[in-house]
Amino acid sequence: MQIAGWHKCTLIDFPGKIATIVFTQGCNLRCPFCHNGELWAMKCAHVLPEREIFAFLAERQGLLDGVVVSGGEPTLQPDLADFFRKVRALGFATKLDTNGLRPNVLARLLADGLLDFVAMDVKHIPGRYADACACPVAVELVRKSLQLLKNGPAHELRTTVVPGIHRLEELPGLLDLVAGAQRFTLQNFHPKNAANPALRRQKPFPMADLEALRPIFAPAVGQFSIR
Repeated sequence: MQIAGWHKCTLIDFPGKIATIVFTQGCNLRCPFCHNGELWAMKCAHVLPEREIFAFLAERQGLLDGVVVSGGEPTLQPDLADFFRKVRALGFATKLDTNGLRPNVLARLLADGLLDFVAMDVKHIPGRYADACACPVAVELVRKSLQLLKNGPAHELRTTVVPGIHRLEELPGLLDLVAGAQRFTLQNFHPKNAANPALRRQKPFPMADLEALRPIFAPAVGQFSIR
């Protein structure tokens, strides 16, 4: 795979597990609030060799619990399934971070039993999805991935909310997509390192305003959180 980044230990990216996280190069969206804009291009000059990662994992058996593949958008990698198979062979749990725009890839990974947990970004309400992604988006692909998750593995849906891109009064419209999820998280926007430099001066929503949405979302999902 085109692996452009790697955090050897994370306590927050795989619920309930100590994990290592790798970041793949390439994304099919251009979200202006993205913190990993350097991963958008499909190729990078300095690819981390898989052998280095698997050597590290072999030495951490019994110490680490899982491996997270994030991005970029990992489902663009043609050898993603092979990577997960190697991870499984070493006895680690697996987690995928995805934007859900390649449901056929997600379906194959699930059918092959390669995923223990999936985190999927839900970018916006259906009618304004492209506004958050800065490119055309086929929302029906998002819906297909959501259906796979709601009928399948442990999962979390998450929406990063950004003033100027999202409006508080329209956020209840996210229920059209997220209702029935095991977990749903509203993530407040952090301006530092936003891909669009103009957003680096944008103040996030007051947390109290997001907390006011709790009575709307909490009854509709298994677990609701704000961070």
